[in-house]
Amino acid sequence: MVSSTLLLITSFLILLLVIAKFVGNYIALLIESDLPIWVFKMESGLWSCCRLRKPGGEIHEMNWRQYVIALLLFNIIGGIFLFLLLINQQNLPLNPQKFANLDWDLALNTAISFITNTNWQAYSSENTLSYFSQMTGLTVQNFLSAATGIAVAFALIRAFARQGVKTLGNAWIDIARITLYLLLPLAFIFALFFVSQGVLQNFSPYLVVETLQNQNQIIPMGPVASQEAIKLLGTNGGGFFATNSAHPFENPTALTNFSQMIAILLIPTALCFAFGRVVGDSRQGITLIWAMAIIFIIAITIVVYAETQGNPQLMFSGANSNINMEGKESRFGILNSALYAVITTATSCGAVNAMHDSFTALGGMIPMWLMQLGEVVFGGVGSGLYGMLLFVMLAVFLAGLMIGRAPEYLGKKIEIQEMKLTAIAILITPALTLLGTALALFTEAGRSAILNPGAHGFSQVLYAFSSAANNNGSAFAGLNSNNLFYNITLSIVMFIGRFGLITAVMAIAGIMVGKKRQPESFATLPTHGPLFIGLLILTVFVIGALTFVPALALGPIAEHLQLWHSAQ
Repeated sequence: MVSSTLLLITSFLILLLVIAKFVGNYIALLIESDLPIWVFKMESGLWSCCRLRKPGGEIHEMNWRQYVIALLLFNIIGGIFLFLLLINQQNLPLNPQKFANLDWDLALNTAISFITNTNWQAYSSENTLSYFSQMTGLTVQNFLSAATGIAVAFALIRAFARQGVKTLGNAWIDIARITLYLLLPLAFIFALFFVSQGVLQNFSPYLVVETLQNQNQIIPMGPVASQEAIKLLGTNGGGFFATNSAHPFENPTALTNFSQMIAILLIPTALCFAFGRVVGDSRQGITLIWAMAIIFIIAITIVVYAETQGNPQLMFSGANSNINMEGKESRFGILNSALYAVITTATSCGAVNAMHDSFTALGGMIPMWLMQLGEVVFGGVGSGLYGMLLFVMLAVFLAGLMIGRAPEYLGKKIEIQEMKLTAIAILITPALTLLGTALALFTEAGRSAILNPGAHGFSQVLYAFSSAANNNGSAFAGLNSNNLFYNITLSIVMFIGRFGLITAVMAIAGIMVGKKRQPESFATLPTHGPLFIGLLILTVFVIGALTFVPALALGPIAEHLQLWHSAQ
């Protein structure tokens, strides 16, 4: 098992880094607008019609406030459109199963979920949404919410690369280019590959077949591959089917499973390479990748160990094997299920190929904890990079305090205003998670939805709010979240968790872009190399531990201790 784990992780990371390096170089060209002449000529008419050009022909760039307002406006309008579509889907085309309209609270929850890149699904997809809703509603937002996160990363990268200016680019142009030149081509390639492997892509009505037991079984159909590709590339999550990537129509082979994991981490990793290239120091991007990879390897090691140790009650009862295969596809096994769980929660994806609720107490705790860190271990598209850069600024600030020197990063001083905003940004999601969990447990409406008693029931609620606040979308089963209380509270948490953090990050970008770079001196703290990587990892761990260890002690840790105590 040890050798198999090492081989899988090593081969996965090597392939990921090779592909991500190539994609990262391409993304750097998009950030710097270093595009071929024919692209500029093709765009010129569109930008002129949309009044995105100045009279002299230059692009009208935005300061951080204008950039944030544009992103909010864009996503709110998209959310309203999706909400209206969902509450009127029975009157719209491509609904061969005649699915009814969604209730307003579920439609609101779903709309906010998809514009925030969360893709929380409080419904069974194949029994609720029409093909039109899946394609025109959900798939479109998968592209646009992903583009929003990447656009924020673009703006923050420019803030560190530029100096002495006020503008960070143009939000409308960034979103358009990210969607057209990055997400669409990659999604098209992955969708074609998925179709070749057996992933569904059709508009046929659901099939009714007779089983060997002379019973009728309904087999769902639909345009799956096109949605599957962008759900993974955009770290959106959410599935065309309720069982997500555990369903053979979404994830039919070991090869699709491996490529799905590559797709989830591809753009987050590529953005790190792009960051190093744009700021003029590739070591900075590689430092981020090293820190992320080390935490990632630690996480996967713990999950694999916990799942192979399994249920101690089986061990003490004399069973031949206590390996925890509950809730896992036998075609993927322990290793691929554990790796997928870590990847999807280290990022803001939420796609799953196994039931996280069926993991062991410690095995399920790690995916939850990865979300609670702010999903900075590679993280979501864009959000992972700007989330980790917040921890970088905090680590630099702490190091500056220790050596008695004004902290700086990439030659730019980090002062009190930026640190206040950094603290606010880092604390937004923990506050939403813990306050939301407390509210659910203190109200009858919140408690009545818990289907499991004790520590595990607490973990289910904590996981739900961790997932919503960090825009992940995965869930522990056993929580009946499709009710008015959870639909509304989780909607609020998802919206603030996404756009509250974006606003704070953009405010930091607005400050940093106006600063001039200072030349390095002998006293400058190197922000690369093993020492800084260790400091960055320690900062991430300490913040995560101080914030969530008490809550984790009441949930998965208590459940683990109870399980071992009862077994003995």
